[in-house]
Amino acid sequence: MKNILFFLIFIPCLLILTGCWNRRELNELALVVAMSIDKGDAGYEITAQVVEPSEVASQKGGSGRTPVTTYSEKGQYIFEAIRRMTTISPRKLYFSHLQMLVVGEELAKEGISKPLEMLTRDPEFRKDFYIVVSKDIKAKDVLENLTSLEKIPANKLHASLESSESAWAPTVAVQMDELIADITAAGKNAVLTGITIKGNVDKAATMDNVTRIEPYARLQYKNIAVFKTDKLVGWLNEKESKGLNYITDNVTNTVGDIPCPDGKSLVIEIVRSKSKVSGKVINGKPNIDIKINAEANIGEVACRINLTNPESIKKLEKAVNMVNEDIITSSIKKAQELGVDIYGFGEVIHRADPKAWKKLKNNWDEHFQELEVSVDSTFNIRRTGVSNESYTNKIQGE
Repeated sequence: MKNILFFLIFIPCLLILTGCWNRRELNELALVVAMSIDKGDAGYEITAQVVEPSEVASQKGGSGRTPVTTYSEKGQYIFEAIRRMTTISPRKLYFSHLQMLVVGEELAKEGISKPLEMLTRDPEFRKDFYIVVSKDIKAKDVLENLTSLEKIPANKLHASLESSESAWAPTVAVQMDELIADITAAGKNAVLTGITIKGNVDKAATMDNVTRIEPYARLQYKNIAVFKTDKLVGWLNEKESKGLNYITDNVTNTVGDIPCPDGKSLVIEIVRSKSKVSGKVINGKPNIDIKINAEANIGEVACRINLTNPESIKKLEKAVNMVNEDIITSSIKKAQELGVDIYGFGEVIHRADPKAWKKLKNNWDEHFQELEVSVDSTFNIRRTGVSNESYTNKIQGE
């Protein structure tokens, strides 16, 4: 009886625990860390940046080859072009380690929803990679730019986007799920950070680019791409991009120059910022109120000012508020010119007055262009640094 129970219980378990039926060995895969999508002659041109394992993990030092290689193919569909790469790659491309996706500017103007559909459907593509738009260059050129400090260019792109968003502010780190949510949302449109090459594009892909103290070319994040549904319709400059992040409560740390009473300037560091956006509908017209509360420290002084005088600090705080309100209003003005709500003001109105939103949502882009927005900025200067007066004033005999 015991033997019968043994077979009835344990034998079915052995049938279930049969191991990894679809395992793939690491030495059989090509790890893709970045991918670009450009407009092709009859579809798309896909480029994959693949890690060269022997150059990255070698204990004896590299052989002089580049740490990454790229494979490019064209196809009417994304999936088709990726599978066509097997004709030139010795290994099957593996996308679960993808860190960056670069979309070409020309393709973005036509629409990104169709090319992204395959990436959202295929389970091999995780949704935690960042998406950016190439500006004034092909997306393929971005992946072929060798970088200093970081051997793998995709790692440079990933780390630089995160650090610039947290320490500078005019960039946004957007992942796939967030992008799709913004494209499909009513009352908000998507934005993506732009990427370009600063320097000699022709020498960006050569080993000489990373053997010099000053490389021939560097990858640089620049401006923010504005989308209407899934189509690129314009760009925000640095000032307007910073305004976007203030409104969307996405400023962790940044710096800015402020005019002094003597006509010169000083630089402040924003160390904390909190924004609150509220909405209401009055006589059928939507209104938005933006309140910014922030703290700042004095970072650099290039003017004559007595920082021990409370009145001087008050004047500086007033100047900071004026500058910040100008940054925010310039961003809103540019978005209204483009006719695209990138701040989620429509969602704010929806939450504030769902009944009124039913009448407004069908023509929200038109309502957004005429939207009345009030900005209330309150900055408090907390610290002036380790000295109250700049020593340069004494050197200049002021």
